[in-house]
Amino acid sequence: MDANTALLAVVVVTALAFDFTNGFHDTANAMATSIATGALPPRAAVALSAVLNFAGAFLSLKVAATIATGIVDSGAITLTVVFAGLVGGLAWNLVTWYFGIPSSSSHALIGGVAGATLIAVGASAVKGAAIVSKVLIPAVLAPVFAALVATAGAFLVHRITRGTPGAVRERGFRVGQLCSASLVSLAHGTNDAQKTMGVITLALVADHAIAPDAGTPFWVILACAVTIALGTYTGGWRVIRTLGKGLTEIGPPQGFAAEGSSAAIIFAATHFGLPLSTTHVTGGSVVGAGLGRRLAGERSEVRWGLAGRMVVAWLVTLPAAALVGAAAWKGADAIGGTGGAAVVFAVMLLLAGGLYLAARREPVTHANVNAEWTGRLVPVKEPVG
Repeated sequence: MDANTALLAVVVVTALAFDFTNGFHDTANAMATSIATGALPPRAAVALSAVLNFAGAFLSLKVAATIATGIVDSGAITLTVVFAGLVGGLAWNLVTWYFGIPSSSSHALIGGVAGATLIAVGASAVKGAAIVSKVLIPAVLAPVFAALVATAGAFLVHRITRGTPGAVRERGFRVGQLCSASLVSLAHGTNDAQKTMGVITLALVADHAIAPDAGTPFWVILACAVTIALGTYTGGWRVIRTLGKGLTEIGPPQGFAAEGSSAAIIFAATHFGLPLSTTHVTGGSVVGAGLGRRLAGERSEVRWGLAGRMVVAWLVTLPAAALVGAAAWKGADAIGGTGGAAVVFAVMLLLAGGLYLAARREPVTHANVNAEWTGRLVPVKEPVG
């Protein structure tokens, strides 16, 4: 195996590692509300989401094409640049997972690639207008639209079912959540799995393994679909807890409205090839569902302090991942060749291992993910005796 082939292998492994974190980081987008309302047991929820994420990855390739050709100039990109960009996205995913922050894996990946490209090649290789139109504008509009649709949906379902006995209504909407949560998982697969497909395709083009207009090879589609499904099945319990229990107390009617809103917007974005943040959409939908319940005359509290911290994280995701991507390229380039990428990859493994061990000391698992929210990510342990 020559040095270039070895570097390509490192890039593909790093891309699949990012895809895996994308899976467990974004499980909350599909299943947090269903887990919070008791519509699905936690383990069953993540298993169902994993299967549907896998299926969704095969439904469309428009987002993969946008990532591969629409963000940076693929003709000016090297394997080291692609690798560094992946490191930027991967690092941000791991840090935000540890703190239970529902941030955007999509924006982390795009920011990392753009940052590495900017420092390695220059601003001319970054398609700024495309990033604004296909990433930044949808990032602003998506949570707003999601909140409005979910507010209207939650208000309507409460009004329409007001005369229905409480137990019957709750049971009916829990059944409805099986469908709406499944749609969000399927939609997530159509949008998020493709981002890693696009980056691997970009790497293959940079290595001249395929032509720029060749499209995404099937083995890339299959590998990304399997990896994001495995990541989803591990369950990103820390982020699930924040989204399902932290933002607002969710009942089955709000959960149904939030999931329906999220699925509709994500499918629409996929149709137009927009690499939308499913996290932004879901966060907006959950807040909107809480507001809709309140407008319908029922008690509901949206924890605006936590929502504000989430928005701050959304705002810094692109520049933070870009800085890490740029630093990763600098480090790999200073050492040079495959060895430079291997050293940076080893640093990433140390970061991942450190965060994993830290999370083990204060665990959030399927057993305590639905514990009462007390303002802390990690539930307070009940005293024994």
